[in-house]
Amino acid sequence: MRILGVELAGNDAIICLLQLDREQFLVPDCRVRKFTLPKKYTREDLQSFQFTFTKLAEDYGVDKVAIKERMPKGKFAGSAVGFKLESAIQLIAELDVIIISPTEIKAALSENPFPVPFSSTGLKVFQETAFTVAYVAQILK
Repeated sequence: MRILGVELAGNDAIICLLQLDREQFLVPDCRVRKFTLPKKYTREDLQSFQFTFTKLAEDYGVDKVAIKERMPKGKFAGSAVGFKLESAIQLIAELDVIIISPTEIKAALSENPFPVPFSSTGLKVFQETAFTVAYVAQILK
């Protein structure tokens, strides 16, 4: 199963592909590490984001998209732009999208810690949360 992990931060959708094949976790190469929406975005920018995200998922044969849930209020509240990006992803009819809460992530990682250190994955540091979300989605599937 190939899962696309997503962390929404500001105007960015940071992504990481993770595949489970014969009990082995693989991190396939991906042409994109994050999608960025312009600060003064338009309807066309949101549609372009949605189209580009759909095309990437299609090109890489993504089975499921897992997004880290953001709180609607409080210290760690998500931004309005982040919620729009989340909605744009959730409304893609061709994709199976799930939202994973920080509590679920923490519980899953305590029971199933990473088999290898993140530094050995070859991913960029800013992709760690997206990788974690994809890993937890693989465990919870």
